[in-house]
Amino acid sequence: MEIRKLSAKDWDQVKIIYQKGIDTGNATFQTSAPSWEDWDNSHLASCRITMQEDGKVIGWAALTPVSSRCVYAGVAEVSVYVDPAHSGKGIGLTLLNELVRQSEAEGIWTLQAGIFPENTASLRIHEKAGFRILGTREKIGKQNGTWRDTALLERRSSLII
Repeated sequence: MEIRKLSAKDWDQVKIIYQKGIDTGNATFQTSAPSWEDWDNSHLASCRITMQEDGKVIGWAALTPVSSRCVYAGVAEVSVYVDPAHSGKGIGLTLLNELVRQSEAEGIWTLQAGIFPENTASLRIHEKAGFRILGTREKIGKQNGTWRDTALLERRSSLII
């Protein structure tokens, strides 16, 4: 297994993994994976990675800016997705740790994540990667007509002050 930069040529495989996460109902409020163009435009150009095994994408991670305002240039939201066929192997934590390393190299001082409380595996890997739970955002959005909560997590860099 190796970590590589995520590029347009990876999109078909990344999109499948993203859709599998969406289909669980506990990964995101998204209802379908976007086009490459929409995904590419909404994520930072740096800090996009895949985990590959034998040339096949088995997981990915990327950052989304939280705001277009310049004062928040060092704050980004984390996305980490692993193909369910490869869950439980430490891939998510490996991707997240690498994303943290790359984000700090890019001058990003705060990473945040909004995670459904039912997604205990995601909560666990974020905490192992140095994120802390700030609180619960109650009824922050509706999914299929049902109000959902998210845990708000944050990781502040100790390298960028």
